[in-house]
Amino acid sequence: MTVTVTDRQRLLRVAKPWLERLVRRVLAAEGVSHADISLTLLDDRRIGRLHDEWLGDPSPTDVITFPLSDPGAAVLAGDIVVSAETARTRGREFGWTPREELAYYVVHGLLHLTGHDDTAPGPRRTMRARERAVMRIAGLSAPNRRPAGRRRA
Repeated sequence: MTVTVTDRQRLLRVAKPWLERLVRRVLAAEGVSHADISLTLLDDRRIGRLHDEWLGDPSPTDVITFPLSDPGAAVLAGDIVVSAETARTRGREFGWTPREELAYYVVHGLLHLTGHDDTAPGPRRTMRARERAVMRIAGLSAPNRRPAGRRRA
């Protein structure tokens, strides 16, 4: 299994070995033993340019996934690009650390590579449940998607 992490931002300090271990844990949880994954950390300006180039939307986004193989292929291959700047901002909104938010983006991108989809309500619920399960398996908190001021008591 090959995991390559490239950090092209300076807003959030993240240890590459931690990200590599996270990718490996998530893939193991998904039953993937052979993979070639590239993970790139960007700022909002750079991910906005990619978002515009590939999806026609110039706004920054949290994660973009580029599958380079089909789900179920002998070797799962793909590129995942995440915005560390968005993780820093959105993490605060949801009341957890930027590192936890960034981990959520990585999990989300990897689940897309393994065939999960969140474009319709049914598959979205399934994907969200899998995100929570995989985050726990990886030793992380389950994603909290309620803003910090709007949590249930």
